Amino acid sequence: MNALQQLLVTPDMAAQLIRSGATLAIAGDESVLAALPNGNWIGGTIPYFMSQEGGITTRERLFVTPLSFYPGLAPSIKHYDAASLSQVCMEAPVNGFSLIILPAFSEVHLEYAQHASHYDEMFMKPLVGWISGIHLDDMGQRTPKVRDGRNSALLENQAVVIHVPLPENVSAHVSIVNLFSQGDGDLIEFQESGFEASTCLVNGKPASLARYLKKIGHDTRLPLVADYSGALINVSLKAVNEKQDNVQFYGPVFPHVTYKLAKPFAGSYETAFGQAIADLPEQAGFSCNCVLNYLYSELEGKRTGHVTGPMTFGEVAYVLLNQTVVHLTLETY
Repeated sequence: MNALQQLLVTPDMAAQLIRSGATLAIAGDESVLAALPNGNWIGGTIPYFMSQEGGITTRERLFVTPLSFYPGLAPSIKHYDAASLSQVCMEAPVNGFSLIILPAFSEVHLEYAQHASHYDEMFMKPLVGWISGIHLDDMGQRTPKVRDGRNSALLENQAVVIHVPLPENVSAHVSIVNLFSQGDGDLIEFQESGFEASTCLVNGKPASLARYLKKIGHDTRLPLVADYSGALINVSLKAVNEKQDNVQFYGPVFPHVTYKLAKPFAGSYETAFGQAIADLPEQAGFSCNCVLNYLYSELEGKRTGHVTGPMTFGEVAYVLLNQTVVHLTLETY
């Protein structure tokens, strides 16, 4: 295997890799992502990264994940809209993995969050990726985007995917680090799906979610957590607007799902995060981390062991996740 490491690079270095014919996944601010040459790559907008030197926010550099691992087994690039997204695993290699990037708060983001667990062949083929975002200072001024590197258009409402075939003696393994479990508090339900909510049911009684969170003094670093048959899925809180009486989320909530607020940490967020990632394998074919872990653990300038990658508005490990680390490794038999 000729696997290159994930690296934070200059635009010139990224362009050289693209022109060399390498198949890549690239993360960067919209301005530098749009200026890259066409080639065999997919990308998404984000300016937050965990590099070899530590956490960094930059609009000038790009994070590159090389995916051309094996001669003779060429990865393929696809893009999907909300109507075709359900085919993503059907078109994946029989043995291999797929890497997907979706723009945050878009129709495809909502579609994936709501229906991915029911897609044909989901969970049978490794699927990882992330949700593209923007600098938090640009909220309301820019929108998250993705790019199919074979052309120069930036896309606001399509997902881009690289399907990577592997030899028969190599398999892809997906690891998920979730810091959170459900707390012992109230049961929270929603009557509509979406990335924001004004009202909810608290223990079956109608309530304003913003006023409820204010009343109980909730630490908004702690997400809502749903238990899907033993799989804990976080929905991170983006903003609590008491005056406007609504709460915005980094992932959508859904009706007919029971949520609880996450259990508080015994120690600091930073300590909990460091302990959680300590056992991850060192060599990653791909990894990403949530931007909220980056912010709440104050990772600017700090290292997270050997875990590197873009810090994203959501993570994909088969289904959509929030406030997690996703880590893919390749194992040879």
